Amino acid sequence: MDPKMNGAQAPSVAWYAARFDQFEKTLNGASKTALHALRREGLARFSSAGFPTTSEEEWRFTNVAPIARIRFVPALTYRTDGVGPQEVAGLAVEGALRLVFVNGHFSRDLSVITDLPRGVKAGSLASLVAGDPTLVERHIGRQVRCDENGFTALGTAFLQDGGCVMLEDGVVLDEPVQLLFIGTGRNEPTLGNPRTLIVAGKDARLEIIETYAGVGGDEYWTNAVTEAWLGDGATVEHDKIQIESSTAFHTATTHFRLGAGATLTSNSIALGGALVRNTVTAVLEGRHGECTLNGLSLTTGTQHIDNHTAIDHASSECASHELYKTILDGKSRGVFNGKIYVRKDAQKTDAKQTNKTLLLSDDATMNTKPQLEIFADDVKCTHGATVGQLDEDQVFYLRSRGIDESAARDLLTFAFASDVIQRVHVDALHAPVAAMVHDRLHQGRGAGGR
Repeated sequence: MDPKMNGAQAPSVAWYAARFDQFEKTLNGASKTALHALRREGLARFSSAGFPTTSEEEWRFTNVAPIARIRFVPALTYRTDGVGPQEVAGLAVEGALRLVFVNGHFSRDLSVITDLPRGVKAGSLASLVAGDPTLVERHIGRQVRCDENGFTALGTAFLQDGGCVMLEDGVVLDEPVQLLFIGTGRNEPTLGNPRTLIVAGKDARLEIIETYAGVGGDEYWTNAVTEAWLGDGATVEHDKIQIESSTAFHTATTHFRLGAGATLTSNSIALGGALVRNTVTAVLEGRHGECTLNGLSLTTGTQHIDNHTAIDHASSECASHELYKTILDGKSRGVFNGKIYVRKDAQKTDAKQTNKTLLLSDDATMNTKPQLEIFADDVKCTHGATVGQLDEDQVFYLRSRGIDESAARDLLTFAFASDVIQRVHVDALHAPVAAMVHDRLHQGRGAGGR
């Protein structure tokens, strides 16, 4: 164990190591596979590094001690735990193919998969790996390294199941695919480690939705990892909707890799969870790639949501656009750290990054840090960050038109958020996301934030 590890972490690290030993004994011959070799690598990294601490620059404003101090029980088998059709119906996206997971494990009974077009694979990662073990060597763990941080290491150690969507070259999937991850405490603090693999072949087109939600008021932790590969000329929209329970923890790492001429749009809507950390990385590996990252976080009470993004311009003549907005109410805290790397050979890069924060309470806190690291000389790169409150002149104008103060503030706040909501191109998501944001605004007012 690393001697610099926080002493308070040692019991929790030992706890997960013991759970891993128990898990390993159940594998029999499967312990000799490439997948389990990757798991063991993850455990070794986690045992060495432990959980991130605020002494690390990337975690300076996010203290994960509330996660580290709880002994979560990894969910190693599938159980419904009270999740049924009724719970799924309220979270389903109309018209989408739907894969449902409970604490990271695939539920065939709750999923809706019609006859898939030729050239499309969609289903349980565990099942697809069992049918084609080379998936591990070709894709899994090739972008998200288990030494990235303690969370990815732990998630890799307990990697079992998750979503997998793969499109062959030239395939266009007309229906969006929803990966619905439901967390539950199972009457004890529970850890789910869903792993998602997305592969879009050359000139393929795909819309994919990751939804993370909880049932009941149980204490649970979702530790998710998503790896996405976009072949040359592929077009992917990736929408993540995070509405975890108020007592839940959510840590997620998402990596995209884009080939030449590929186009990615990623929209992240974060509304739930007590403590949330989203890490999103996009690598523009081929020429003429284009990447758009949009994000909206809305916090109330004592929530903490941290968004870390990195866009790596690794090739020339690529463009990136980034807009992240945060609305903070009550005594909540927000963090945004956005990095843009432009490598030496990435000439004619065009990169724009904007971060805007709206404070609805004097007790809310925002830490924002936009960053540019440029090693090429023929580029156009801009970034900016603003933190402010509602414009009282605009509030007064609406009140002068007969709108009461509370409704006026809600209108202006929703207008601030709608800029990101409208960037979601899946039509079936617009109304549900707008309703979720409205609900969160009302919850914030009910909690005494305004």
